[in-house]
Amino acid sequence: MPPTIAIIGAGPCGLTLARLLECRGVDYVVYERDESDISNRRGGSLDIHAETGQLALKEAGLFDEFKKHARYEDTSFTIANQQGERVFHIGQGRDAPEIDRILLRQILLDSIPKEKVRWNHVLKSVTRDQDGHHILQFTNGSSASGFKLVIGADGAWSKVRASITPAKPQYSGNHYIESRINPESPYYPTMVSKVGAGTLMCLGSSKEIVTQRQGNGSYRIYLGVTVPEDFVRSGVVNLADTESAQRLFLSSEYFGNWAEELKDLIRYSEDFRSWPLYYMTPETVSWDSVPGITLVGDAAHVAVPNGEGVNCAMADALSLASKIATYGIDALNRAVMEYEEDMFRRGVEHIKDGLQMATLIRHKDGPDALVSFFKTAMENAAQPST
Repeated sequence: MPPTIAIIGAGPCGLTLARLLECRGVDYVVYERDESDISNRRGGSLDIHAETGQLALKEAGLFDEFKKHARYEDTSFTIANQQGERVFHIGQGRDAPEIDRILLRQILLDSIPKEKVRWNHVLKSVTRDQDGHHILQFTNGSSASGFKLVIGADGAWSKVRASITPAKPQYSGNHYIESRINPESPYYPTMVSKVGAGTLMCLGSSKEIVTQRQGNGSYRIYLGVTVPEDFVRSGVVNLADTESAQRLFLSSEYFGNWAEELKDLIRYSEDFRSWPLYYMTPETVSWDSVPGITLVGDAAHVAVPNGEGVNCAMADALSLASKIATYGIDALNRAVMEYEEDMFRRGVEHIKDGLQMATLIRHKDGPDALVSFFKTAMENAAQPST
């Protein structure tokens, strides 16, 4: 007999769901595209929020383990202009500690039986048999079927989504060009002294430079630029050629008129990679529930970055697991329908928040609009509830 539930994707969302099902005694299997648990060691730092991501970890019985690796000192967040002048700061102590994505994933993997995860299974398509059951077709030539529920936790370019909705992510017009400065870099001591813990976001000329400290002390650098979707594929820049990439982004077209200390972040960066930003339009995050299949996380509602992505996904996992526990495996369709109603609301809000954040970050007035937004939000939060 096949497991009751198939989860496609072993990222934080899919594994959180797997752990929650494990805790509730529901049989499942996870299919993951990576070759093994150590074949993909990339991924940045995630801030895990109290009312969503942390709540899911508490329900999963993993919060104490999470706290062993959480970096509360990296909650520090600073905004600067393109001259490097700091104009806004939120200090350490916010209940949104950072953790490296690979560490969070390992905590979740360690909490479920190893045989529950099938590595090297890249989903090709989802079809149906003559009885209406979903069949998973993988690029390695294998297939699997007989599940009562298939859950797509397979990210922005989900292969599960097409069985539910024709909607696809849209390009936002913006890219992050990601790079890093490692402890071995000659610039690293300067980086530590000038940036320190947490995140520094520098805004100006409708562009951004973001630095974020990682668990091993290295820094990730994100250059936010508005460029065509095929910016990298078209050959405008060869990110594998570090010196060529540095020259381009230090040119007047990009960051040439920024402060020298900020341009140093580019001069000393290495390992450049492209991250085009996509999102689902809000009106597409709604569909008639399809028996035996659903979506969670970015597969359902990918958004441009706004600090909520992994938290929204983990909230999806908790919501779906709770509905399944409430109604049982004999009423999975009812559980999915109620989950989706909850997820649609959360997902649409997440997408809209991301679009608003992108507008503020790319504002022609530099950091002023974003600082004003944060100050207003903090003032409203400080008001006594009535």
